[in-house]
Amino acid sequence: MPFNSLPFLLLFLPLALGLHALCIARRPGWRVAWLAALSVAFYAWWDLRFVPLLGASVALNWLAGEAWRRSGRGSVLTAAIVLDLGLLGLFKYLGFLAGLVDAATGADIPLVTLALPLGISFFTFQHIAYLVDLRRGTAAPMGLLDYTVYTAFFPRVIAGPLVRPAELLGQLRAPEPASADRSARAVMLLTAGLAKKVFLGDGLGGFVDPVWAAAAAGGQPGAAAAWQATIGYALQLYFDFSGYTDMALGLALLFGIVLPDNFRAPYRAASIQDFWRRWHITLSLFLRDYLYIPFGGSRHGLPRQILALLATMALGGLWHGAGLTFVAWGAAHGLALGLHVLWRRAGLSMPEAAGLPATLAFVCLAWVPFRAPDFSTALTVYRGLLGLGADAAGASAAFWPLAAGAAALAILGPTAREAVARAVPHAWAAAATALVLAAILLQVGNDANQAFLYARF
Repeated sequence: MPFNSLPFLLLFLPLALGLHALCIARRPGWRVAWLAALSVAFYAWWDLRFVPLLGASVALNWLAGEAWRRSGRGSVLTAAIVLDLGLLGLFKYLGFLAGLVDAATGADIPLVTLALPLGISFFTFQHIAYLVDLRRGTAAPMGLLDYTVYTAFFPRVIAGPLVRPAELLGQLRAPEPASADRSARAVMLLTAGLAKKVFLGDGLGGFVDPVWAAAAAGGQPGAAAAWQATIGYALQLYFDFSGYTDMALGLALLFGIVLPDNFRAPYRAASIQDFWRRWHITLSLFLRDYLYIPFGGSRHGLPRQILALLATMALGGLWHGAGLTFVAWGAAHGLALGLHVLWRRAGLSMPEAAGLPATLAFVCLAWVPFRAPDFSTALTVYRGLLGLGADAAGASAAFWPLAAGAAALAILGPTAREAVARAVPHAWAAAATALVLAAILLQVGNDANQAFLYARF
């Protein structure tokens, strides 16, 4: 039941909000229990098969935290984290690892592909953050219902943003007070996210996806088609994923929860380090605090720092998908971050006017292996970008006006949260939101909506 669907927008969400309001009015002490039940119901509506896995995962990690509190044994937390990573590996990486062994040994291992549970990558990271922060003393113990909401809160269970325990627990116990302004901000954020996804992300996908499909099938796109696929995917992914985040922020706010920002105009970044301070911010912070710093960070000399960056980003790439193309994408960003460190250590600088296009060009080119199903397809698209292809199939002049408008919004425009903060006091903003939301419902009703790109990760 994706957010960009009529069953969610016209049935699940109104019913959930109505019952939540009734709970607040009559039994405010039951609010956390209701949010937990609502989140499990949402997960079950999407895929009933994996509710037992989600429930067992939540219960076991919560019990591990409680056992550590009572015994002080770090091995309990370690065992829980190993189990979390083992389950993630079983469902997400079993076929990938079997393929690597087969390629290395020729053992002809049967490839087993298991259905991927919804949001398993995200709730695995949530478990790890809680257990590690509990041991570090930066997270307060949670009750089971609090922990269920922390792990599986329905606006963010599919694709984040990742939340630290300390960011959510206080809000569960003392939510943001209900007000007209809060509701207005929430509805505007939800509408902005839907508009990004339905009109821009899906609109760009209509031009981009056929070129990638043709390249994967053995076609050799020409320059126009290859650039359309590369630039278009960079914009499609941004509007699809940042649109999801805006929806998540708006939905959570309707229930009195403020989630952290996940995007801050990343295509306006003037360096690769700046890009990762703006793109998928909560994942960047997670990788920094739970991988890069434990690997040594910047505390043990330059060679160790470069290796830590490379390992962190390569693992971050693998987290996105079970394929060497994702590892290559992550490693490319790790190398770029390492070069950025060397550049700064040498005392060099780059004007923002040069840094912005250089960073944007690197990020867009690096998205090619991220999007490609294999290296052969990625190389095919790179050849097209160099003008070495002759097939113009998929190229469309109608793509460029849409891409230009989307790029202008991504690079020059305000973030959704900034725009909403400016617009809330004005009556015209309410009228505009109503009109956009009506247009979205008409578009979604035509069954033109597509799945969220990050739902597969």
